[in-house]
Amino acid sequence: MAKKTTEKKDEPVTICDQLEITVCDIQNIRIENLIRIIRGQQVILDSDLAMLYGVKNKRLNEQVKRNMDRFPDDFMFQLTKQEWNTLRSQIATTKNTENKSITNLKSQIATSSWGGSRKNPYAFTRNGVGMLSSVLKSKTAIEVNKRIMRAFTAIPDLVNNNTLMMQRILNIEQHQTETDEKVNQILITIEERTPKQLPEQVFNSGCVWDAWAYVSDLIRSANQRIVLIDNYIDDRVLSLLDKRTDGVEATIHTRYNETLLTDLKKHNDQYREINLIQLHHRNHDRFLIIDTDVYLLGTSVKDMGIGLCAITKMQTPPDTILQMLK
Repeated sequence: MAKKTTEKKDEPVTICDQLEITVCDIQNIRIENLIRIIRGQQVILDSDLAMLYGVKNKRLNEQVKRNMDRFPDDFMFQLTKQEWNTLRSQIATTKNTENKSITNLKSQIATSSWGGSRKNPYAFTRNGVGMLSSVLKSKTAIEVNKRIMRAFTAIPDLVNNNTLMMQRILNIEQHQTETDEKVNQILITIEERTPKQLPEQVFNSGCVWDAWAYVSDLIRSANQRIVLIDNYIDDRVLSLLDKRTDGVEATIHTRYNETLLTDLKKHNDQYREINLIQLHHRNHDRFLIIDTDVYLLGTSVKDMGIGLCAITKMQTPPDTILQMLK
């Protein structure tokens, strides 16, 4: 008697036949986490779709290949080796935030689906996932497809919002960069147009203000001390030295009289002290010491600019000049 044979139906094999997982596990998976950006498109890999549909990955791809005319390139494409290696590296370094059962589920799927000589996976776009509903007609596939399509719908809103935010940040950064460049250019222009303190300066007759302004800038540049050696000074010179920075000492070597001493006392009672030292002999030249620099003055400070005169920066150290005063 012939043996009775039973025809094996070509039914989908659920993933539950391979793994100890429940329908609840699959329902708890956040489909948004399975949507990836590849070639600038939002896609889901065939292995992730097989997991969601509860079928073997091989069976899913077989069904697709039987209906290849329904899956053009904008519906489905196969990853290149480089794309697949990059994606696997990203997946391996991504921390799973799902609960323990889902972690075990994805770990087992990764082991069974990605091991060995598996070919590069296929990626399905939103249109491709929609077309799968006409290929996989099981009740589970239909329900899962609804969830996947909703996830695809939700992702663009999130991406658009993030894109808008990033664009605003980029606009702010660009605006800040342009502002910094403008400010920097303004500072450069100011510096270029600001008269420099030249080591040698000659003032023509009648250039009283130019000479006074130049000496005033020298006084303001001092950081430690100012020493003026000038036979003849008056109260205008005292006012000039008041332009110095706080903490800078001021000393005048001159030939003074009672009138000048009276002016000095009144000045020092109200403003920062200026030291006055009597010159024991007349000096032909006048000198202005600013910290460690020595300037030769062509005339007394109070007379600068009245007639043709010059101010020259010397190479002689200050102590050499001061020693000669003793």
